Amino acid sequence: MRGLLESIRLVYGYDFTEYSEPSLGRRINHFMENRKIADIHALAKVILRDEGLFEQFVQDVTVTVTEMFRDPSFYKSLREKIRTRLATYPLIRVWIAGCATGEEVYSIAILLKEEGLLERSLIYATDINQRSLQKARDGIFPMSQMAAYTANYLKSGGKRSFSDYYLAKYEGVLMDKTLRQAIVFSVHNLTTDQSFNEFQLILCRNVLIYFNHSLQNKVIHLFYESLCPFGILALGNKESLLFSDNREEYKVMDKKERIFIKQ
Repeated sequence: MRGLLESIRLVYGYDFTEYSEPSLGRRINHFMENRKIADIHALAKVILRDEGLFEQFVQDVTVTVTEMFRDPSFYKSLREKIRTRLATYPLIRVWIAGCATGEEVYSIAILLKEEGLLERSLIYATDINQRSLQKARDGIFPMSQMAAYTANYLKSGGKRSFSDYYLAKYEGVLMDKTLRQAIVFSVHNLTTDQSFNEFQLILCRNVLIYFNHSLQNKVIHLFYESLCPFGILALGNKESLLFSDNREEYKVMDKKERIFIKQ
């Protein structure tokens, strides 16, 4: 597997070499089983020659499970703890790293709108997976998910009717254009790319769990460089700053919800 990952890095520029091996191994095995590819050597032969198949490979091994207002208690804490702080900035830059298909992006946009901050906010939503980014950019989600998303929204402290934020049509919903206008979607690879702006708030939730300790440290340092003084970093509830050289340079705002402030 390490040989395959190194070949992918050299041929395509995608670096998976510091991803958590057990998690990545499971995803690669699943990819091979679905396409009836016999072993890792056969996989290397076909994806290094077929860019279309490689795109499918990236889609499968990087896709994450997500939903709007996932972990409602996190969003409730975010509302209560950062609104006053963010309101002091004339322009609020938010980076959602590893945004997948965009459910978290629109959740944050709704939260900022309800707190009166969206009009002066710019949300940068980035991911390595271009197909997922396109889905996020389209802002179209299955109607079948709206009941669960509405329940999450209400538990998170939502202040309006969740249906105010989308237009229902046939089997899907289109997110409101005022939300989409505040968002910039772009490809960014956390393993290889650098900081591209200064942010007041960075969210990277349930992404670091797929990285080894060395890469976690590298990415946390990237976020530290990208945050303004007293900027806020939010991680997933199974993630921490434990393996970061910068851990002493953050203050805990909410231990349970993994919200930190740069010192």
